[in-house]
Amino acid sequence: MGIISFIGFTLLVAGFAWWKTRGTDEKSADGYYLGGRSLGAITIAGSLLLTNLSAEQIVGLNGQAFSEGILVMAWETLAAIAMVITAVWFLPKYMKGGITTIPEFIEKRFDENTKAILSVLFLIAFAIVLLPTILYSGSLAFSTMFDLPGMLGWEESSVITLCVWSIGLIGIIYAIFGGLKAVAVSDLINAIGLLIGGLLIPYFGLKLIGDGDMFAGLNTLWTENQDKFDVTGDVTSSIPVGTIFTGMMIAQMYYWGTNQSILQRVFGAKSLKEGQKGMMLAAFVKFLIPIIVVLPGIIAWNVFNGELSSADQAYPQLVKEVLPPALLGFFAAVLFGAVLSSFNSLLNSSATLFGFDLYKKFFKKDASEHQTVKAGKLFGLLVAVISMTIAPLIAKAPDGLFDYIQQALGSLSVPILAVVIIGILTKKVPAIGAKTVLIVGVLMYLVSLLILGPNFIGEAMAEAASNGITDPEKLALIKAEAYPHFLHVMGILFVVNIIIMLVIGMIKPKTDIYVPETTEVIDTTPWKYAYIVGGLITLLVLSTYLIF
Repeated sequence: MGIISFIGFTLLVAGFAWWKTRGTDEKSADGYYLGGRSLGAITIAGSLLLTNLSAEQIVGLNGQAFSEGILVMAWETLAAIAMVITAVWFLPKYMKGGITTIPEFIEKRFDENTKAILSVLFLIAFAIVLLPTILYSGSLAFSTMFDLPGMLGWEESSVITLCVWSIGLIGIIYAIFGGLKAVAVSDLINAIGLLIGGLLIPYFGLKLIGDGDMFAGLNTLWTENQDKFDVTGDVTSSIPVGTIFTGMMIAQMYYWGTNQSILQRVFGAKSLKEGQKGMMLAAFVKFLIPIIVVLPGIIAWNVFNGELSSADQAYPQLVKEVLPPALLGFFAAVLFGAVLSSFNSLLNSSATLFGFDLYKKFFKKDASEHQTVKAGKLFGLLVAVISMTIAPLIAKAPDGLFDYIQQALGSLSVPILAVVIIGILTKKVPAIGAKTVLIVGVLMYLVSLLILGPNFIGEAMAEAASNGITDPEKLALIKAEAYPHFLHVMGILFVVNIIIMLVIGMIKPKTDIYVPETTEVIDTTPWKYAYIVGGLITLLVLSTYLIF
């Protein structure tokens, strides 16, 4: 029954997406990359949420909540504030220039070579970090929910590989041949399904804990797991409370304010007003998302008594435990859609970045729009194959899935955000300043993450061992205090990158002063309620922190 409902809902979404996009010209750049700049607020909001809320988010964050509790909701609730800032500050500046990609903005502000470096960094992040984690987490979820190793009689690693390649091949068909509009329309349906299905998990989970009474289950969960409902993490947690004011907001602003795969949804808006409304609506829903991506992890802790072989199995095991077979198939189909959404979004963005920012510069300067789109599709296919090859190897990552993603992305988010913000706020910082930060900034973070951090921690743990310290809590504290948390490192390096660019700007200022261009491809009149609505969303987020 579960398999039948899974196949049925998946085919329904695919058929509807095809029907809704059959009139879009996918051979033009605007048609393929930006859905013909015809997306409305609700479609944008649904697509933003599904691009972000995929299996790596649901599985990874619930896994962290299983281990640490509600403090990990910072990744979701603080994202709402970053989305508000993007809607009221970044979007008007981007959309008045009529840009298609973030590197295109960087080219206008600095030069072509800076744009090329930025595009390459985005593509590396997509191919090596984001796409593989999306495929792996989705495969882990399906393997666990349907007990595929037992059903097929295979080892889990082989099942994960099979799922990775199956999801990847279907995603290629969607993204490479369907364009942005097909992705965005299917996103909207899956967003609704994911919200409904996602709410069913804590509902049935609480009923299980409360012997059929959801409110009794909530009361039991609250009284028996008080330590899980504290948002102020100590230095040994994945989110020490101080990091909220350093690297956390930098990671959020990079993701929502400069990330091509996210902003491409908004660049496809029919007007700035629709883009702002879509992002605000998504921000409000994002504020509520911890019910789906954090609470189930705490429920799983209670249901399984904290005893699972891996924290990342908490969510799929809970889904398997509490959902009836028919609903299990429906939810698996929705989760499948979410995985495809994130996978498709990144493939579409990869094709856009390569076609617009690299192909026409380095391969064929006089390429037509049709040739550019075709080259982008072929490159997207190559990126997909690379990511499908890497994905099964993530099972060997030492830390939790979500922590792995954030640490890996830190190398790119810090310098990219610094370059975009300096590009917007200053007029005299030259291209050499941006290029220096895009290269040196990445190297500084990698040295910190791969060399300095492990060395300092290794020395501290060796000294602890020589002093006969064996208590796990003391060892965890020594490890945490040996070197700054990676989010603190991001905050420090962000300031360093900004200073580097400003100093270069003082020593060798740009001779031709940058003047922002206005290319109104769409109506760029701002939404008059943007600041009011954004302020209310921000107050909601802050009030949540005061409550917990």
